[in-house]
Amino acid sequence: MNSGMPKVRSNKPLYQVVEDHIRRLINSGELVPGDLIPSEPQLARQLHVSQGTAKKAIDNLVWEQRLYRHQGKGTYVSNIDFNNSLFRFTTYGDAEGLPTRLQKETTARRIEPGTPELCDKLDSEPGTPLLYIERVGYVDERAVMVEYSHWRADVVPGLEKEEVHIPDLFYALIVEEFGIPVVRAEETLTADAADAQTAEILGIEPGAPVLVLHRETYTTNNRIIEFRVSKGRADKFSYKTEIR
Repeated sequence: MNSGMPKVRSNKPLYQVVEDHIRRLINSGELVPGDLIPSEPQLARQLHVSQGTAKKAIDNLVWEQRLYRHQGKGTYVSNIDFNNSLFRFTTYGDAEGLPTRLQKETTARRIEPGTPELCDKLDSEPGTPLLYIERVGYVDERAVMVEYSHWRADVVPGLEKEEVHIPDLFYALIVEEFGIPVVRAEETLTADAADAQTAEILGIEPGAPVLVLHRETYTTNNRIIEFRVSKGRADKFSYKTEIR
């Protein structure tokens, strides 16, 4: 583990610098869910700060649910879920940006040879078998967004089977059932016109405006495991992320 003190910005309190250091270890995959982090005295020695500073940083990350304490055993990186993962500050909303409860349903899944474009995004050879998963998000039983997700089939063997339940918190399944840490994601938000397939799913006219979110999801060693495109009705759907 990198034990050097991060560069300190003069206007940032030391405990926040320690928090940032621990977050970087988690987001880079050097620490993964279930890993025991250094003790407060160890962090204080490694980063040349007081033990009280290290404790405050850990307390804050426990409050954020990035870490959890096990009495008598130490502090661990939390299991991935949508309450304590890097997606903790990501929320779906209505057209005005107000948070809303979005229920997701898996509407299609199959294994198919990957196109050159998709295989390139997933760092695979052209024609590599990919798992395609389509999920529709509903608000009050009305479809407001659809996800088109692609995975390398050998990374999630058996997930193409209909009897395997895919929960709303998709990545919890990836972590718990396949043992694959989800350590970070890169996202790009754009706007576009609805294609015929998306328009039919969302009950809008082809060409109607939609918000488009491109996501690339990574596991340890900076290995990409998923490429996803989500499309939402511009009149019913919004996407919000809080950055700390």
